[in-house]
Amino acid sequence: MGERPVISRQDDSVLAMSVGDVEVFEYVHRPSTPAFEGPKPYLHPVRTLAGDVVTAFRPHDHRWHKGLQMTATDVSGQNFWGGVTYVRDQGYVVLPNVGSMRHDSFEVTPDGFTEQLSWFTEAGENWVREARSFTVRDVLDDSWTLEFATTLTNARSSPLVFGSPTTNGRELAGYTGFFWRGPRSFTGGDVIAADGGAGEDMMGKTGPWLAFVGHHDEVDRSSTLLFLDHPDNKNTHWFVRSGPFAAVNPSFAFFDTVALEPGDALSMRYRVVVGCGTWDRDRLESYVEEHPW
Repeated sequence: MGERPVISRQDDSVLAMSVGDVEVFEYVHRPSTPAFEGPKPYLHPVRTLAGDVVTAFRPHDHRWHKGLQMTATDVSGQNFWGGVTYVRDQGYVVLPNVGSMRHDSFEVTPDGFTEQLSWFTEAGENWVREARSFTVRDVLDDSWTLEFATTLTNARSSPLVFGSPTTNGRELAGYTGFFWRGPRSFTGGDVIAADGGAGEDMMGKTGPWLAFVGHHDEVDRSSTLLFLDHPDNKNTHWFVRSGPFAAVNPSFAFFDTVALEPGDALSMRYRVVVGCGTWDRDRLESYVEEHPW
C-alpha cells in the first residue's frame, strides 16, 4: 500500500493534496475565469504517482474545458458549462445565459474535504445549492483513487430541468456532469469498458466502468484513468471521445432530461482511478473486482 494523502497547500483560491512527494491534484475553488467560460471550481493539474499530468487546461478548441470538473450544460435553459449553447434547429449560439458556481465553504476531512457551493445564473439568481466531497483513497504503489460525491438541491420556487445538447436535438452529444478533459497527447488513446466494450462505440452506452489509456509527450510513459459509476446513480450514459480530443463524462442527462422539484435533491457519486502505465482489460477487470463500491 502507498502513503496516506495530505492537504499540502491551501489558500484563498487553491487547495492541493499530495501523496508522498507528489502533488496529485490542485483544486482551484475561486478561479479567475472569464465569465463566458462559466466560472466554477476545477481540478488541474491532476497527476499520477509518477508525476505525469493527466488533465488539460483551457484548450484552444474549448476554453471552458478545465481539467476535471462538475458542470452542467443545460439547467432550465441556463448554461453552467461555459461557452456557446446548443439550441434546437439553430446549432451552437452565444446567449446571455452562462452561469457560475461559487465556492461558499470548506470542511477538511482526514483524506480530503467537503465543500458547499451556490450556482448562480448570469442574471444573478441562485438556482442550485450544492454539497460536494473529494476523497483520496486506495493509494497503491502505482495508482490512487479520487472519489467524488455531489448533491444538487433545487433552490428555486419552480422546477429545474437538467439536460444536454442531445436532449436539445444534437445526436450523441449528451455531455453534462462530471467531465474530464485529457492532455492533447492523449488524443487517439485507447478506450476500454466493462463487458467487452471498447473504443468510441461506447458513446452513449451504459456500463459500470470505462477506462482511457493515454500516452505522454517527452517522458516516454503512459497513464490509465479508470472511471467508475456508482450503482445508485440513475440513468448514466458514457460520453467519451478519443478524437479530436480525449474526454470522458458519465453523463446523468444524456438522452433524457432530469427534473427536480423545488427543494428536491439529486445525488451522484463517481470514482476516478489515476494509474501509472498501460492497464489492459485483465488488469482493469481485476482492479474493479478487488475494489468494489
